[in-house]
Amino acid sequence: MPRWSPSRLFPAVAVTAGVGVFAAAPALAGVDRISSQGTLVGYASAVPEDAAARVEAVYDTAGDSTITLEVTGLKPRTEYGAHAHAYPCGERPRDAGPDYQQVSNPDPERPRDWTYENAGNEIWLDFTTDESGDATAKTTVNWQFSPGRRAGSVIIHAEHTTLGPRDAGVAGARLACLSVGF
Repeated sequence: MPRWSPSRLFPAVAVTAGVGVFAAAPALAGVDRISSQGTLVGYASAVPEDAAARVEAVYDTAGDSTITLEVTGLKPRTEYGAHAHAYPCGERPRDAGPDYQQVSNPDPERPRDWTYENAGNEIWLDFTTDESGDATAKTTVNWQFSPGRRAGSVIIHAEHTTLGPRDAGVAGARLACLSVGF
């Protein structure tokens, strides 16, 4: 993956078609992609100060969303988890809130319930960095963010996401954050 910097190639937030408040799904309302990028808010000393990310959500008229995450400047050859979270980044890792869940009633259970905590109901973007500390991850879900139900950030976690009914969706400590506009 080519090296890039947040200030060089992409605007901070881009909406390529349509602007405004709408009641329909983004693709049906004329918005087909939204992207955010920048230097990661670091919550751990293991995250270099110049580590950056770019996240793009592409919506189609069938109601699907493809989310792509590109990271640069992280620790080389390392496994990370990444999830969309409910709120924007803040000074503390917990400021981003829980994982974003598409269902209208988030998981009421603890420990986590696989019915809610799964790759079809959340945005999971696990990746392994290359020798330069760069990586790309992509997922497609069969739903779109709506005006009243948007994610606020993507959190980089210390481990790949746990799959399965026990401790579903667990990905370790919150290491870094990028606020997003979808």
